[in-house]
Amino acid sequence: MIDLYYWPTPNGHKITLFLEEAGLEYRIVPTDIGKGAQFEPEYLRISPNNKMPAIVDHAPADGGAPIPVFESGAILSYLANKTGRFLGSAAGADAGTQLRQRIVVDEWLFWQMAGLGPMTGQYGHFHVYAPDAIGYAKERYRKEAERLLGVLDARLEGRDFIAGDDYSIADMACYPWISPYDRAPLDLAPFANVRRWQAAIRARPATQRAYAWSKRVNPDAGKPMSEAEKRLLFGQGPSRA
Repeated sequence: MIDLYYWPTPNGHKITLFLEEAGLEYRIVPTDIGKGAQFEPEYLRISPNNKMPAIVDHAPADGGAPIPVFESGAILSYLANKTGRFLGSAAGADAGTQLRQRIVVDEWLFWQMAGLGPMTGQYGHFHVYAPDAIGYAKERYRKEAERLLGVLDARLEGRDFIAGDDYSIADMACYPWISPYDRAPLDLAPFANVRRWQAAIRARPATQRAYAWSKRVNPDAGKPMSEAEKRLLFGQGPSRA
């Protein structure tokens, strides 16, 4: 059994995408970041960066004590290695092919974690959540988000998925970050390969099951944040405890 500390955000969706595809037994632990659940001492013992998602694997491969994992990319990597799935190679591939494909998957997983997620997140912050319209910031992050979409579009030319023919954790990491802000949609018209890839993943039954958790866990998902929620999420400095 895996406990998933989850709230319906792009990073939260990454993990439900994997768990639904893999068919692993898991339990959702709602972690309401708008009410500060990520700052609770019990949660900080699992995720010391006070971010969501996190997991606790109660049946690790070594048969030992439960293993907590935080950071969405690390969680995807952990689960992929635990199951031997979604690492970019079809079953039965030789060792050399598996090695090279895992390198590709890791490259694009890290690309999402270091680029697509943070830059698109900043785009969303300054277009949706910032109390003041800062023209430079809005334009800066729009251009960077579009640049990254162009990088992904080029990568997907002639490929079904990011690492090649097989769906992988690189796809699961990137998919939730493709224009995730309904109130400030990015223009995907120039990125035909991204749109084709996005539609293929959206149509997967596991994707539909994964995203169904949004309203089940948070019926207000997609609604504007309150000022109190914004202060909690965007107003934190270093802990003085």
